[in-house]
Amino acid sequence: MTTTPAPTAPGDERLARAALSRAVEPGDEHAGRWLRRYGAIGFLDRLLDTGSTGSTRHAGDAGEDTSPFPGTSAKRVASWRQRAAAARPGDDLDTVQRLGGRFLVPGDSEWPRQLDDLGDARPIGLWVRGPADLRTWALRSVALVGARACTPYGAHTAADLATGLSRQGWVVVSGAAYGIDGAAHRGALAADGATVAVLACGVDTPYPRGHDRLIRRVAEQGLVVGELPPDSHPTPSRFILRNRVIAALTRGTVVVEAQHRSGSLVTARAAARLGRHTMGVPGPVTSALSAGVHELLRGDATLVTDADEIIELIGEIGRLAPARRGPVLPRDLLAPATAHILEALPARGPTPATVIARRAGTTPDDTLAKLYELHSLGFVERHGEGWRLTNTATEASNARRGGT
Repeated sequence: MTTTPAPTAPGDERLARAALSRAVEPGDEHAGRWLRRYGAIGFLDRLLDTGSTGSTRHAGDAGEDTSPFPGTSAKRVASWRQRAAAARPGDDLDTVQRLGGRFLVPGDSEWPRQLDDLGDARPIGLWVRGPADLRTWALRSVALVGARACTPYGAHTAADLATGLSRQGWVVVSGAAYGIDGAAHRGALAADGATVAVLACGVDTPYPRGHDRLIRRVAEQGLVVGELPPDSHPTPSRFILRNRVIAALTRGTVVVEAQHRSGSLVTARAAARLGRHTMGVPGPVTSALSAGVHELLRGDATLVTDADEIIELIGEIGRLAPARRGPVLPRDLLAPATAHILEALPARGPTPATVIARRAGTTPDDTLAKLYELHSLGFVERHGEGWRLTNTATEASNARRGGT
């Protein structure tokens, strides 16, 4: 059962911000500036003041602008006013509470303070469904984003990264879209991990519809978050603006497949502007879905291929990914002098020890001692007065040459 945390911001502040979340589009820096200047209650009061038209008026001969929102267009202010007048914040708060959710505002103990890095584009508030504490989860989170029309390779990679991150205690954040987003959420859920879906609509409005069940599952095991009040629908601009929240909320952003013009690249670039880590998973150079990621990697993004490499970048200092190397062959374990004699044996036909010694540049006695050592290890066999490689040694030698 979802437990609603005790609010810490004043009730009238919460009510005002709930109304403003319906009046103002996400990421509106004009509104953010007036919100910072007047506070939520003061900003809303000025919007609802029917005695002010929001137009520019002049005082005396000085031409002073006496509008409460100087520098903001009358059309924008009129839109805010129209929506604010129609808002029913009490009803919106009741709706989200019936869903077992809550409305977070700055000043709440659960508010993720890294969102403040967005400045005047900071969310007015966040509508949240799910049992976890958003602030705590966001402290150890990473965004996995990418193409909607992804390839099987991309979907597999995203799910694998999410599973690996979850198993190491990291929270996976994405946008619940088709393709990479959905694969990332499913990978985290499959590992009984923590995942957050940041929506571009109301948290009571699953979108896309085909992910209705997935979003419900995320709300049960993780968190569903959005800036827009209940019953709000997504638009193209809201998807783009949603991405800044994903970028600000997390320690870093990983892009798995993206074309040159992709919303995922918007998320990564927003993360870079905010000083977060940006990462990309490489793909085939012949695929258009790899082009956007490779463009990032040619810049300041870091190439990653698994969860360990992601955690090395965004985790605690000193946490390094395991060293990468090819498979260890039996001949790799030989002492250098013994391996030198093995390399001196011709590939075909028995060869006398004196010839092997001359090829290796050593004495016959040292060569003979090493040949018997190699014989006991199964690398060579004796045929009369000569020595030859065994089938096993020949196959290992071919494998070694193929890996160089």
